[in-house]
Amino acid sequence: MKNIFLSLSVLLVMACSCVKQQEGVSLVDSNKFETQMNESTSQIVDVRTSGEFSEGHIANAINMDVTEDDFEAKIATLDKEKPVMVYCKSGGRSAKAAAILRDNGFKQVYDLDGGIIGWNAASKPIEN
Repeated sequence: MKNIFLSLSVLLVMACSCVKQQEGVSLVDSNKFETQMNESTSQIVDVRTSGEFSEGHIANAINMDVTEDDFEAKIATLDKEKPVMVYCKSGGRSAKAAAILRDNGFKQVYDLDGGIIGWNAASKPIEN
């Protein structure tokens, strides 16, 4: 019984890890995200709602709500050869957006671990 519980626990941890870190997507902390976004070629995409975006966002971010039906049409306007930096409130929606970006042929996708909440906790700047 103890071995079964241990095996199930290990499988659960592995499954959760796979959900958070996807192939072709780099899950990065606030410092790495900031360093990467300062590269002149990076495209920063805030995948929250327009209301959330207007409350404060990372400088130079483009708002493309991942829950909207036209999300894939909007990302088609981005350059697939340039890095794409995505974030949301806490990391759930950006993981979904990162998967969509990867599935649509984007080569470098960076997902902000902890979203804007983590960004704020690290005392990083935001714009209104």
